[in-house]
Amino acid sequence: MYADLETSALEALTARLERDFGAMKARGLSLNMARGKPAAEQLDLSMPMLSSVVDSASCAAESGLDCRNYGVLDGLPEAKRLMAVFLDDIPERVVVGGTSSLTLMYDALVRLCLFGTDGCAPWSSLDQVKWLCPVPGYDRHFAIAEALGFQMIPVALTDEGPDMDAVESLVRDDESVKGIWCVPQYANPSGTTYSDDTVRRLATMECAASDFRIIWDNAYGVHHLYGEPGRQSRVLDIGKACDQAKNPRRYLKFASTSKVTFPGAGLAALAAAPENLDEIKRHMGAATIGYDKLNQLRHVRFLEDARGVAEHMARHARILRPKFELVARKLEESLSDVGGCSWSTPQGGYFVSFDAPEGCASRIVELAAEAGVTMTGAGATWPYGRDPRDSNIRIAPTLPPLHELDEALDVFVCCVKLAYARKLLESRR
Repeated sequence: MYADLETSALEALTARLERDFGAMKARGLSLNMARGKPAAEQLDLSMPMLSSVVDSASCAAESGLDCRNYGVLDGLPEAKRLMAVFLDDIPERVVVGGTSSLTLMYDALVRLCLFGTDGCAPWSSLDQVKWLCPVPGYDRHFAIAEALGFQMIPVALTDEGPDMDAVESLVRDDESVKGIWCVPQYANPSGTTYSDDTVRRLATMECAASDFRIIWDNAYGVHHLYGEPGRQSRVLDIGKACDQAKNPRRYLKFASTSKVTFPGAGLAALAAAPENLDEIKRHMGAATIGYDKLNQLRHVRFLEDARGVAEHMARHARILRPKFELVARKLEESLSDVGGCSWSTPQGGYFVSFDAPEGCASRIVELAAEAGVTMTGAGATWPYGRDPRDSNIRIAPTLPPLHELDEALDVFVCCVKLAYARKLLESRR
């Protein structure tokens, strides 16, 4: 372990790492592990979808409706059936929107800010709105909350999901705590899947705010690296849990095909209790006559049903699995004797969560950039971009081809070692 080395040995090690780093910089690399984008090979899997709507005859929905024209606010019935697969719900509780679930989440919270819900005051009229943010978490979620002026409260994400003792304590007596972000399966970035007990506690907990909302962003629920899990190991559905707890309006579920078909050209959808859906559709009707039904048709004809989704995602997994296994192997081989480092080994999703020695994450990311490897910014997995330990780094291995990922990981582990060795030396001076 680096911390156990004599100062002279640590100085020699640091000098060697400086030479290795200099050689890497001299290679002039330009590699990217910044965001969880599908690789070109994954995008190619969905290209046949684009040829499924090619003439006027192919533009007709099951009902005979001409999808080139106006109408159908909340989605074609066949598109609702498809998106119910992603939302683990029934089609009658599904609204199919545009291409981005993030947009649906933003709109949902803006509606609560402007109009309130179920007789409660609009959130914009309140002195303060607080929002619970499991960490490490998704930077785009935090950006929405920050844009709306919410006070974000970090809550530790454990192996079972959010620290429910902390969550229950925060929501019990404070009416200004209005909601929580949840990525329940293969969470971004840790890969955590919530336990049944966590889901039930979220559904049943006592909340001072009657308009408390769980934003259930199941973005990675079909993104299994090792085959679709059996029912007993899949995340418990928050909708059923809230119904059973007699809190049917507490949740809003979201999903999309952004990393299933084409980011920016997929399908997004939400599911909610009927009372919530009535509110949502009433406000949606003021904003749009209907979303892109041709895109809904394309997705239905390409993915078809639950079996079609599973088969398609198995093809994705064959591309992604070697990349995640490479990350696990490289980190284990290169960093197991360094000390102070830990990382997740997810069974699905798009990211690996890496915890560097405290105080090193920002410097690691800076060093990697100097050597031509772009990483997600240190602190991005915390509200306001501030990781109090300066430790967590999100690794996104999906975009680069395998040989480029191999190179990028070599740079990354060198930067981890160098940043930590420098920090230890500085602490001894």
